[in-house]
Amino acid sequence: MDGDDLDQLLSSDDGPFPKETAEPAKGHSTRIESILRIPVVLQVVVGSATLPVSNLLKLGRGAVVPLDHRVGDPVDVVVNGRTIARGEVVVVEEDGARFGVSLTEICEPQNEQSR
Repeated sequence: MDGDDLDQLLSSDDGPFPKETAEPAKGHSTRIESILRIPVVLQVVVGSATLPVSNLLKLGRGAVVPLDHRVGDPVDVVVNGRTIARGEVVVVEEDGARFGVSLTEICEPQNEQSR
């Protein structure tokens, strides 16, 4: 699906669903499914740091960069550059070698003008 297809879907008179039913019309459902498959980038931010370029150039293997978050602080869950939730880092039970995030708070949407 390219941008023209998406524009056509969003600008149609009935929108993605006809007015008389909550079910997608035949043909519309495949377009909705295409939209639902669009990948987004989800990041879990454990902290950040600001440092001068001179210090950045001195970094090497084994260097430790202190972050602005402390152990136990909530982490930010960011989707396509927007913070959508906060949570706690957890070890994934099925695979003890990976981390996950348990959501503890869903953030209110930010107004575009206040960004």
